[in-house]
Amino acid sequence: MTERFGAISFVASETPEAEAALAKLVERYGNADPSEADVIVALGGDGLMLQTLHRFLGTRKPIYGMNRGSVGFLMNEFRERGLRKRLEAAERSVVHPLSMHAVERQGGEVEAKAINEVSLLRRSYQAAKLRISIDGQVRLAELIADGVLLATPAGSTAYNLSANGPILPLDAPLLALTPISAFRPRRWRGALLPDYAKVTIEVLEADKRPVSAVADHTQIDEVASVSIAIDRSVDLVMLHDPGHSLDERILREQFGY
Repeated sequence: MTERFGAISFVASETPEAEAALAKLVERYGNADPSEADVIVALGGDGLMLQTLHRFLGTRKPIYGMNRGSVGFLMNEFRERGLRKRLEAAERSVVHPLSMHAVERQGGEVEAKAINEVSLLRRSYQAAKLRISIDGQVRLAELIADGVLLATPAGSTAYNLSANGPILPLDAPLLALTPISAFRPRRWRGALLPDYAKVTIEVLEADKRPVSAVADHTQIDEVASVSIAIDRSVDLVMLHDPGHSLDERILREQFGY
């Protein structure tokens, strides 16, 4: 029987642990060119997993991560032996990234994708002042805060959780809109939005309250406005060992305090 994942390509972070693991796995399984590989195996932590997902965005190549980093929420346990059997048995998680369209204060426009979240963050000692619209309707005329973020279910356990946002099941058709250290309105704790919503965030008083927009690893300084929506044309496929799917990890995270 032909293996689904006969050609494996490895990528690794630059830590000694990841590089040592890479050498052992390449010796055992070979290392296919990424363009010809059936699967990409990422060796590192969640940061490398995000970089790898971005690198192969739009290719539909499945990504299987093994933890050789400090944070491994998205990763499987590292084992040198039995990799092909693990790949054959792995469960698929398909997620769609956020698409961000940012308009800079000077008029330039920037597009970027985010798998975890898009965040707007103050750039000075002054709190940011933001206006939030959903599908063209203003829902919050003025938010004074350190910032605000919009997270996918896959990203809801990252920065969003640190900002006291809700954890979302992976298959929930929702996005989490979460303030970061809100000053006004004090009681606003964010919102759960349908995942088809288009979110527009305008920066008020941008000359004296500059704001950056960050889509995962892409940062745009001094934005005037940002529009964000799910990009359903892009599928990102992650592989996880049975019993350790992303759904299961998100569930466990909610009972692991």
